[in-house]
Amino acid sequence: MEKLKVTLGTREFPPDYTCDGTDRSPPLYIEGLNENVKALAVIMVDSSSSGGGTFTHWIIWNIEPVRILPEALDKEPEITFPVRALQGVNDFGQIGYSGPCPESGPPHRYVFKVYALDQELPLTGGASKDELAKALAGRIIQFGDAEAIYSR
Repeated sequence: MEKLKVTLGTREFPPDYTCDGTDRSPPLYIEGLNENVKALAVIMVDSSSSGGGTFTHWIIWNIEPVRILPEALDKEPEITFPVRALQGVNDFGQIGYSGPCPESGPPHRYVFKVYALDQELPLTGGASKDELAKALAGRIIQFGDAEAIYSR
């Protein structure tokens, strides 16, 4: 599987992208997309969640192949501007992006997993992370990830 280069442009989350600010989605910069990519999917997780395991902050898919996923995407099941995409329910029980909001203490590590797909996924907006994971099976042709930390 080919590797994508994914960056956030920062190592630490600026407060605007967290519950301590405007809680808007950050921009993602994606390099090296294969010409056969038909759609992108992103899953953002807190890999240092206090409950052990991961906590999902964002699932978005059927993103048109873009080099920059813009910031501040609407928190709707279906978005059409500035990019076209579908979003599902995160572990807060909300549609769209919900930024870092850890308890006080050491920094948490947040990972943006970016999947480049050979076709759009047959899911409707509002799907769950499990539904997205099943739909991704056999469709991924490239993968990349980026990390950022945040603490309070």
